Formats: sequence, C-alpha cells, structure tokens
Amino acid sequence: MSFSGKYQLESHENFEAFMKIVGIPDELIQKGKDLKSISEVEETGDDFKVTVTTGSNVITNCFTIGKETELQTLTGEKVKGVVVRDGNKLKVSLKGIESVTELTDANTIVNTMSVGGIVYKRISKRM
Repeated sequence: MSFSGKYQLESHENFEAFMKIVGIPDELIQKGKDLKSISEVEETGDDFKVTVTTGSNVITNCFTIGKETELQTLTGEKVKGVVVRDGNKLKVSLKGIESVTELTDANTIVNTMSVGGIVYKRISKRM
C-alpha cells in the first residue's frame, strides 16, 4: 500500500502530556489540542515528502528511506535521522523520540510517538 494521499487528524491520545515532555509551551498546547491537522504524503519509490499543517503551523519533511537526512521536529528544531521502512510502517528516532507511522488500512494512518514513558497516538483518515 502507498502512503500517498491527504489525511485529516481524527483523534489523538496523550497530546498534552507528550507536548509538555518535548518542551512545547503551555499556551501552544492549549491552542493546538483541538486543531485537526492535515497531513499530505507524497511517496515516489523510496522518496517521501510529508507536509503537516496544524492551524498556521506548517512542517514539511523530505526524506529517502534508509538515508540520513535533516528532519524538523514538533518543536521546530532540525535534527538528523534515518527513516526506515518495515512493511507498512515508517520508523525514525529523533532526539530520543521514537516515531512509528503505520498505514493500518487503505484509508487510515496511525502515528505513535514515545519518549520518557509517554506515548502519543494520532489517528488520521484519508480525505
């Protein structure tokens, strides 16, 4: 299955606790907790372009599976990482945050991020 498509956040768990632990200011957490982000994924072979728009905040990351690249984190920081593909999952570790993005079916992406025992889960549906 291809990840390509446009997805809207349907639900998420542990948003506030996770954002706090990664250093997002409280006022931004309160503003962001009810926003429905849109993720757009372009997949061409092993090359990906992922754009996540949450309100006025836009993060775009381009990467090639298995090659080190610079990726922008939730805090806006740019760090180097290697995205690997494991079947229908994309995995990356950035500054101690483990991220797994899984295409659970043709219309659903589940992204799980964990750090310090806190697990943040996002479920997005194809638009």
